[in-house]
Amino acid sequence: MKLTMIRHGITEGNKNGLYYGGTDLPLLEEGKKALEELKGELHYPVAKHYYTSGMLRAEQSFKIIYGDIPHGILPGLREIDLGDFEMRTYEQLKDDPDFIAWITGDNEANICPNGESGDGVTQRALAELEPIIAAGEDAVIITHSGVIGGVLRRLFKKGTRYDYRVDPGYGFTVEFVNGEPVSLEKVPSR
Repeated sequence: MKLTMIRHGITEGNKNGLYYGGTDLPLLEEGKKALEELKGELHYPVAKHYYTSGMLRAEQSFKIIYGDIPHGILPGLREIDLGDFEMRTYEQLKDDPDFIAWITGDNEANICPNGESGDGVTQRALAELEPIIAAGEDAVIITHSGVIGGVLRRLFKKGTRYDYRVDPGYGFTVEFVNGEPVSLEKVPSR
């Protein structure tokens, strides 16, 4: 079974260096264009099942990459809610004691004020993926960078979520044998 997770296209948050996750931003026009170009140059995986996180940027990215293919919504794969840090830049946050504590501490375990922790996001994502992996049928999901990194860190039991960072429009395919991850490949491919 192959599970592919692809990061959505470029948003205002990406372009402007904002801390955001729970804010339901759309793709920028340049994000749409970049995905169209990638789709024209590279090959995105196909699968029996398709999903998104349900967030607008994931839905728009899915439409560009896969068109009108029917797909499900997996809300457990939405991006982290950064609470009080949402839609703010590092410059705006750098003197905030709560932000300093979060960024310099264990931000996997630390909960953003009025938001979530990295571990919390990973746990909800893995719970959402459990029946998909158990079904043993290939699936493609358009989701978010933090979700992808957290899931892969847990599946492969090494590194940090940032070791699995991918650019917008790119992702990873995990191959499972008997429900266990055995290999990882970057996508899309030439």
